[in-house]
Amino acid sequence: MEEFIRSVLTFLSDLGYFGIAIGLMLEVIPSEIVLSYGGYLVSQGKINFAGAIIAGTIGGTIAQLFLYWMGYYGGRPFLEKYGKYLLIRKKEIDKAEEWFNRYGVGVIFTARFIPVVRHAISIPAGIARMSVVKFIMYTTLAVIPWSILFVYLGMQLGARWEQIDEFAKPFIEPIIWIAVAGTVIYLLMSLRKRKKSSRFSS
Repeated sequence: MEEFIRSVLTFLSDLGYFGIAIGLMLEVIPSEIVLSYGGYLVSQGKINFAGAIIAGTIGGTIAQLFLYWMGYYGGRPFLEKYGKYLLIRKKEIDKAEEWFNRYGVGVIFTARFIPVVRHAISIPAGIARMSVVKFIMYTTLAVIPWSILFVYLGMQLGARWEQIDEFAKPFIEPIIWIAVAGTVIYLLMSLRKRKKSSRFSS
């Protein structure tokens, strides 16, 4: 598997910024690895930091948009049948759907930083026919800091970019807790807003 990842990344590196975007769009390799490798390329002077972030943001957003459209047009049966080819398991779809139904559209932003639901959250958004404009906006706002973090860490690691999982752990854990807290706050604000609306309507 490591050899396969190396081969793919070597091929993508020859494409520069376009290679980073393509690597994230295909999602054959986890985004953390693609972005950290992009950071390594920045450290080597082959690409620049801003360009890597832009490519990462575009590629990451389009990848999620693909899943959104699959949910929108194919629905849950389609994803349960073919999701395995996209490395998305049924339990991830179940969890993502549960989160989306419980917390609403705002979870499209916060869930991007939470394991298990992060990759699959776009699917229930498509199934629920969430506004594509809102979906792109929330997704892009989440992908930008994610891209900045991993490209930066990849720059710091340099040739040791393959150690990204271990190196990123101290940064990711606080982000997860902040994302969970943000999700809860969003839910409480939504419930409060609904109560106010129902009070005025009655």
